[in-house]
Amino acid sequence: MDQQWANRAGSAETAIIRRNVRKLWGLPGTRLGVVAWPASRKQRFFLHTWHYWWQAHLLDCLVDAQLRDPQPEREVQIKGVIRAHRLRNPGVVNQYYDDMAWLALAIERADRVLGTGHPRSLDRLTGQFVNSWVPEDGGGIPWRKQDQFFNAPANGPAGIFLARYGDRLRRAVQMADWIDATLIDPDTGLVFDGIKAGSLVRAQYTYCQGVVLGLETELAVRTGEPRHAARVHRLVAAVAAEMAPGGVLKGGGGGDGGLFGGITARYLALVATTLPGDDEADRAARDTAAKLVLSSAKSAWDYRQQADGLPIFGPFWDRNADLPRDEGEDARSVEGAVNESTIPERDLSVQLGGWMLMEAAYAVTAAGHSARD
Repeated sequence: MDQQWANRAGSAETAIIRRNVRKLWGLPGTRLGVVAWPASRKQRFFLHTWHYWWQAHLLDCLVDAQLRDPQPEREVQIKGVIRAHRLRNPGVVNQYYDDMAWLALAIERADRVLGTGHPRSLDRLTGQFVNSWVPEDGGGIPWRKQDQFFNAPANGPAGIFLARYGDRLRRAVQMADWIDATLIDPDTGLVFDGIKAGSLVRAQYTYCQGVVLGLETELAVRTGEPRHAARVHRLVAAVAAEMAPGGVLKGGGGGDGGLFGGITARYLALVATTLPGDDEADRAARDTAAKLVLSSAKSAWDYRQQADGLPIFGPFWDRNADLPRDEGEDARSVEGAVNESTIPERDLSVQLGGWMLMEAAYAVTAAGHSARD
């Protein structure tokens, strides 16, 4: 079964490499993802639209693929994305802590897998997260600089990164404890989006659940403290009950939302393959997480479209995908978030979400889970 998912993940990778990945401004040794397919001229040349955090997830997906099937050419692509990202930004720092956290996670994983090193970039990003911790203002770290919105999409991935890098485990634990004390819905057990000026922003997105699952799983592994595993148990059950009708993770549309389900699947796969413990609750959380990944992946694959024999995923994995066309509005950034294209299947984010899901399904089956578990 894991070979089937390896093949599907490979097809998803090939689709994006052929359709979206190209050199930045024609510069040798660079790669970035064009944000749409079919793409407009300004998109192909990265003139105004490149979407920092989408590129971080392209990098993360390439690392997934290198773990699945190590190839010298992919190593070149991974290094090229890191180089191009730093040229296009320039550097690694921007105004959004969630953006920077996603890039930090991807570069740190790339360094571990390839044996390369980007300590200056990672140390600079570490400083951004550590120095923005402001409990006196109600946080957490904020969503962006000079902002009073403290949310799960910034604190979750930053916490995962700090748990993995630079001996910052204590701060990662503080971030997890802040989320648990501040952002958990007492009725459903799900994670609220954030808190602003002392008031909850009560939206509940799939990827907020995903990043908290990832953080608490990392801490369960690294600290052995029972409260972290208990939080994973609770949140996996809540996601299954509230965010996966028919066993398929809810879609988030296009634009930035195209990444939400894939991120959730990534960290459900981490639960399924990494959460320690052998009691009934631990096993149930791992098995439920695996089932959510595999049922979502099967549905997304079954409802895909194809072009030139390669998959096109939809923004909702429980319904038919559409074939993208170069028409209508492009995805564009509005007040710090990227809206969807008229045809969301055009968005690189949607296709990355599908690729991420296929890699998650491979990881789960390679670890011994099956859809029948």
